[in-house]
Amino acid sequence: MNRLIYNLGFWTFILTGISTSNAQSKNICISDSLFGNSEKHKVKVGIKSGNKMWNFRFGDYHITKSKTGWLTSTEKSNFLYTKTESKSKYKFSLTLANKTRDTAIVNSLNKTSIKELHSFELFKNFHVGYDEVAKQYEFFTSFITLNNYKDEIWELLIENTYDKNFDSKNISFLKHKQRVIHINPVSSKQCSKDKRWFPALGYEFEENGESLCAMQYFGGGLFGQNKYFVWLKTDLDPKLEFILSAAMTAIMEVRGPDYLEQMLFNDND
Repeated sequence: MNRLIYNLGFWTFILTGISTSNAQSKNICISDSLFGNSEKHKVKVGIKSGNKMWNFRFGDYHITKSKTGWLTSTEKSNFLYTKTESKSKYKFSLTLANKTRDTAIVNSLNKTSIKELHSFELFKNFHVGYDEVAKQYEFFTSFITLNNYKDEIWELLIENTYDKNFDSKNISFLKHKQRVIHINPVSSKQCSKDKRWFPALGYEFEENGESLCAMQYFGGGLFGQNKYFVWLKTDLDPKLEFILSAAMTAIMEVRGPDYLEQMLFNDND
């Protein structure tokens, strides 16, 4: 249960300046400028099979092909199994196409590690210690190129660190050379009276104080897994819109239905 609370709560520890024009919504809270000047798209989620990734589709964009590499994982513990450390990593690639059949190529790497503390049964029904997450780390990066601009490579990075003894840290951005677009975690609790235990979660992309787009990967509650939405600013440059859409698609892959199912239902700690 401790890991579940961490997984749902950690992504929302950075709050952005949002007022109340979209406060009644149970979706993520986005900035007023984006809320009033964007097109909202429902994301359709296709099946995932074999070595393919989730097949996302929204607006003018859809995945035409994808491939995932082998998942490698390790786990070690002390003699009494009161401390464990597990690590995993995998790579994937995908091609995102628009309505004119231009394409964006995305190559990604995702690495995670988690250190946990476990109680020890000293006598029958008598345990010493606690079951809790001591530290958790995620490193996700993607490199994005458009077929018409092959020399222009964009880097996406999401790096999250949780330590029970220190403040959580988040470093998230999309960049090309000196141009940096910041990616801020957002939730439905930031501007509304959403009293659900599990809020809606997502990210908002911002450059020089201007909100460009946002994405929701979890709709909140116990049945929020298939409530993906994307907001795209209406006057975006077409090339930038394509890059942003590719970046959001990559994030949706690592926040896909299997990730959310594990987060909500398969954690017995």
